[in-house]
Amino acid sequence: MDKPSHLSVIIDLSPTQWALCAQSTNPPGISLQAFLSQLLAFLNAHIACKDENTLAVFGALPGQSALLYSTTGEVTAKDDEPTDPNTYRPFKTLDSTVMKTLAERLESFDGAAEEAPIGLVGCLTKALCYINRITSSTSTSPSGGEGSAMSVDPRILMLSVSPDQSSTYIPIMNSIFSAQKLKVTIDVCKIFGAENVFLQQAAHLTGGAYVQVEKTDALLQYMMMSFLPPPAIRQLIAVPTQDRVDFRAACFCHKRIVEIGFVCSVCLSIFCQPVPVCSTCRTKFPIKTLQRLNASRPLAVPGSTPGTPARPLAQRNGTSTPATPRPG
Repeated sequence: MDKPSHLSVIIDLSPTQWALCAQSTNPPGISLQAFLSQLLAFLNAHIACKDENTLAVFGALPGQSALLYSTTGEVTAKDDEPTDPNTYRPFKTLDSTVMKTLAERLESFDGAAEEAPIGLVGCLTKALCYINRITSSTSTSPSGGEGSAMSVDPRILMLSVSPDQSSTYIPIMNSIFSAQKLKVTIDVCKIFGAENVFLQQAAHLTGGAYVQVEKTDALLQYMMMSFLPPPAIRQLIAVPTQDRVDFRAACFCHKRIVEIGFVCSVCLSIFCQPVPVCSTCRTKFPIKTLQRLNASRPLAVPGSTPGTPARPLAQRNGTSTPATPRPG
């Protein structure tokens, strides 16, 4: 018998990015209202697949993260509408709770002078904590029996419209490693904007799917075909995979995404240029090593950001890997 599935959905709710997405014509964008209508249909399909399926919805808002809905009833909203006998009650409870909680959260951001970074990391850590709690409670329940710790198949779906935030590289990578330990699959649906480097790595390292939506009017079809089947069933069907993965990292000194980095040989901290002392573990490096690494650095491309070289290279303080020769 197949195991019940738990799905934690993280929604990127950046007002600025959704406004840009709605105004985009090439490629065609989608409004937040149209997106939510398709998302609710997908969520209803998940809880309809199996009675034991569970769901949690998190909202990544500017500067904060919030739990919008959970099947355990931690989030409730007053339902003033009359009961419709032709509506399946769990569907109506899900739709009304998500929409009302989301409306209350978004109203507090009207008229803000400057939008804070979205709380994507906060949502990811909360989703992992939620999954850890439900799997632990299942394993310790008296009626669970032997092997009940694996009775729930957990996964996370991230719906993104915002670009990379280089300052969140370290906490995102820590969350990815935690998901690997918990055997949680992270799926990513990029609805608008350029490809997200860190989310690509999250999907690749946890065995999930990364999908860049090309036709937003078919968003529901993307989600149904790619993200509705649980990981156990995906082994039997053709799920979109990544042709290539961008493994660039963010430097620890300036929080910028770099293509050429210098790695501390002790703690593996990444820097965009050789440093005499590691800011993380305080290791001191010989002067001759720094001179050799500085001499081996490729010439900066005109117009590029200082300290951000243009060719992929992995270097350690003490060892260096020569760059690929460039034509001409």
